[in-house]
Amino acid sequence: MEYPFTGRTLDLDGLGYHYLDEGSGPPVVMLHGNPSWSFYYRNLVIALRDRYRCIVPDHIGCGLSDKPGDDRYDYTLVRRVDDLERLIDSLEFTERITLVLHDWGGMIGMAWATRHPERIARLVIMNTAAFHLPGGKKFPLSLKLCRDTRLGALLVRGGNAFALAASFVGCKRHPMSSALRQAYRLPYNSWQNRIATLRFVQDIPLAPGDRNYELVSAVARGLEQFRDLPMIILWGKKDFVFDRHFLAEWQRRFPAAEVHRFADAGHYILEDAKEEVVPLITEFLDRTGA
Repeated sequence: MEYPFTGRTLDLDGLGYHYLDEGSGPPVVMLHGNPSWSFYYRNLVIALRDRYRCIVPDHIGCGLSDKPGDDRYDYTLVRRVDDLERLIDSLEFTERITLVLHDWGGMIGMAWATRHPERIARLVIMNTAAFHLPGGKKFPLSLKLCRDTRLGALLVRGGNAFALAASFVGCKRHPMSSALRQAYRLPYNSWQNRIATLRFVQDIPLAPGDRNYELVSAVARGLEQFRDLPMIILWGKKDFVFDRHFLAEWQRRFPAAEVHRFADAGHYILEDAKEEVVPLITEFLDRTGA
């Protein structure tokens, strides 16, 4: 497997929180989504670690982190943000942090950022959100099935349907090889190890009263304070979830952001268009550094 790293582990009250800590220099924290893991960022880490310190955690229940049951871990957004906070505090950064965000990583990362806006240097945004479902965007039926039905839960945890589907539809320009699909699905190889895959979907707040709805609202209100920071947005336009509606919302909130659209690329933009995206991110960080 293309994962030439030696990971580290932070103890979170008896749970192992796996993360990469590669290179030295200004800190760059990369946050993955669902059903991905730190493997998603491998090529970017390799490109940056000669001059940046790359921190890439696996959320609890994901990747090489522990995958506890509900009796040992609260699979909610606020807990994800608290975990990230403990990791960043443990690393004792003295410089401001660049956040690289994809999928659920956007919500987790920007929730942490709104707690500590003075600690953010730059933002790299890829097919993600830090706000509620934009107007005009319908919640996809496949996600609704997973989120709200017993059948969906059975398919996700019993058949690995969510991770399986993502490995096939996440890349459009360069469909994943069999070996690459297996690498993405590797951590999610049993009913128990697929708990986070399901809990992430179940944790999506859609209406007032839903768990985390108010937290997402607060984060969305807090995005204004980052308008003057350097930001690059890289977007796969063939993402059936994070589509043009989400991109338009990011642009509405951050009109000065540098935007790169990839008409033939899907959700896993860093995989699908890596030959363009990795150099664009690298150049952006070098150009906007202090």
